[in-house]
Amino acid sequence: MSVLMHQQRGLHAAMLGAAAPEGLLREPVQHEPLLCIYQNAYRARLVAALRDNHGVLPRAMGDEAFDVLAEAYLQAHPSRQPSIRWFGHRLAEFMAAHPGLVPHPAFVDLARMEWALRDAFDAADATPMTPAELAALPVDGWPQRVLRFHPSVQVLALDWHVEPAWRALQADDEPALAEPEAGEHQLIVWRPLLETRWRTVASALEAQLLAAAMRGEDFSALCEIAADAVGVVGTVQQWTAEGLLIR
Repeated sequence: MSVLMHQQRGLHAAMLGAAAPEGLLREPVQHEPLLCIYQNAYRARLVAALRDNHGVLPRAMGDEAFDVLAEAYLQAHPSRQPSIRWFGHRLAEFMAAHPGLVPHPAFVDLARMEWALRDAFDAADATPMTPAELAALPVDGWPQRVLRFHPSVQVLALDWHVEPAWRALQADDEPALAEPEAGEHQLIVWRPLLETRWRTVASALEAQLLAAAMRGEDFSALCEIAADAVGVVGTVQQWTAEGLLIR
């Protein structure tokens, strides 16, 4: 192994917390270690990336609590991707597994919502189906028809109503936040064109229809879930108007 390669590998390991090879990045005259400069810059940049990738969460938690969380997450899950865009994809999972680092359990759902919005923004493009295109589909093919959802569509199961806090923090630098309300519900996140959207699933029936349709079950199966076709047709029309379905 060349001296340069040895130093590069040693630097990489030291940045991730391993012991540095003797003499790596030491000033030749004063013999002062310079490695800490790179170690601190590396960690600071990833903590900053975590803040950027979860824009509202740091403000909701507060700087001190978020920095402690970020350092613990970095230690447990160092960046594995060339792009820091993807750093933090397991943060909500990590928060759920380490409640002592989270001032309020609702912050876990807030992290999940924010990451889903970011994923939806970066999802593949697809042309949404228009209501006119839906109406023009042949009637005799509907029983076997399988709906196709936009690549950005995600359905999240949440335990806390974090949406009001997210909206308030988006609109105001220092909003007065109410205590989040507990309550199991589902949230749809998607990006039909250039703007990311979200809304709460309207009912238990819509949640069942979404789950079945996203599994690839056909229209006749959806009608069995709803007990009649009228409710399914109305739901499909709504999904089409919102840009959830593609051609």
